[in-house]
Amino acid sequence: MIMSVRYLDRMISAVTAKKEIQEEKENMQTKQITINIGYKGVQDTNPLITQRFGADPYAMVYKDSVYIYMTGDAFEYDANGDVKENTYSKIHQINVISTNDMVNFRDCGSINAASQTGIAKWANNSWAPAAAWKKIDGKDQFFLYFADGGGGIGVLQADSPTGPFYDPLGKGLITRQTPNCADVFWLFDPAVLVDDDGRAYLYFGGGVPEGKAAAPGTARVVELGADMIHIVGDPQVINVPYLFEDSGIHKAGGKYYYTYCTNWQVDVAGTEQYGFHDGEIACLVSDTPMGPFTYQETILRNPGSVFGLSGNNHHCVFNFQNQWYIAYHTRILEKAMGVEKGYRCTHIDAFEMQKDGTIGEIRQTLRGRKQIRYVDAYQQNLAVNFAVMAGVDITEDKSSNQNNGCDMVLTGIDSGDYIKIAGVDFSENSPECFAAALRCNGAHVANGMIQVRIDNLEGELLAILSVKDLTEKQKFIEYKTQLLMPVQGVHDLYLIFDGEGYEIKSWICQERCSR
Repeated sequence: MIMSVRYLDRMISAVTAKKEIQEEKENMQTKQITINIGYKGVQDTNPLITQRFGADPYAMVYKDSVYIYMTGDAFEYDANGDVKENTYSKIHQINVISTNDMVNFRDCGSINAASQTGIAKWANNSWAPAAAWKKIDGKDQFFLYFADGGGGIGVLQADSPTGPFYDPLGKGLITRQTPNCADVFWLFDPAVLVDDDGRAYLYFGGGVPEGKAAAPGTARVVELGADMIHIVGDPQVINVPYLFEDSGIHKAGGKYYYTYCTNWQVDVAGTEQYGFHDGEIACLVSDTPMGPFTYQETILRNPGSVFGLSGNNHHCVFNFQNQWYIAYHTRILEKAMGVEKGYRCTHIDAFEMQKDGTIGEIRQTLRGRKQIRYVDAYQQNLAVNFAVMAGVDITEDKSSNQNNGCDMVLTGIDSGDYIKIAGVDFSENSPECFAAALRCNGAHVANGMIQVRIDNLEGELLAILSVKDLTEKQKFIEYKTQLLMPVQGVHDLYLIFDGEGYEIKSWICQERCSR
């Protein structure tokens, strides 16, 4: 059989292209990427995230996930461009993350809650958020309470845990004009409880009037209306010894636990009577949601005594999948950055409620919590859902049509950056293909690669995804590559980046690598 010159040319071109691809893969396999150092250990689960700060954490459990709402600490700079002490006066965003496995956290971005450019234009700040949900007129509604500095409490409402939120009142829910609140030193730090009967309660207040360190009298509780955006009756005083701030509330075993941060004027008499010291989380107990409450114990030391860099102590106690947790903030992240200016990050540690109704002192750790479910390698997994990262950033996908307030993508990628997804389940049958949705994020063509490794940063090389001549800036394009080795069971998955100028929306493993 005589072959045409054109057919021979095609065969030679195909062989040459295949050889070039193989050479490119071999070069990528042997290329050494210098790994950038992250702000927490690769085996640590605390702090929860390191791409942003987050203080005053509050947890809301909804369906199979936990949503963590945090004060949006962000660097303030002086005239020389140097980071200055956190004044808290410029905070108008609430940062949101979520998880269904308690180790990998999805970054849901920020809620621009206060200021002239925010949702509640009457408010200057949004501190210490608290969140709850309730079915109203057959529809799940979500409520986000926040402090406008120390001068009042606002509420936002939404149809989803991540928004978009709106301001249903156009003014504060709790103000100086609210009965029995004019003399509350700090009208802030809300906590909310929706009881088993559907009735809801708001807890708030703080501050230490001069000469009243042992009994400040500045804590309040009030019932919320059925719509969750009005109050029923007048706020009532909770008698809280040595109160500073940080109301917390949870229910266990039919009892109501009011938890709070002690002030910085705990004297010898206070320690002898109650056992706590300055800036610790103490606990009162009641048989009813509005009290009276009686002192029970201290449950959390000031994180500065454990990690260094003391500061205000702010927490939230919650139950998820029959496990009790406490969320609190530390200054670990700024310390790792070489900054000591009062910027906070969130931790979570697990604990057990005792049979006698006590809690005991909760241990604070960097290793953190156990993973309670695995990530399905064969589902579309968002790139902004991870356990550990180095170098990357998060941005909103403005091209998305979902408009659910939680459509974020991985950006700010440079060579040596990485993310770790903890506990990925590849099942008993190994996939053949790894795929990721990518787009260009700048004015130039993006080139690079993604190394996919398992178990550790220098673990087995599972795949190499080439990012070549990527110019699409509007929509994400699926890139895929065959796996270099079989993989089964559960492994930590590392995506190690080379090159820059590209963003990642999601990744997935596929049983077949069809083109």
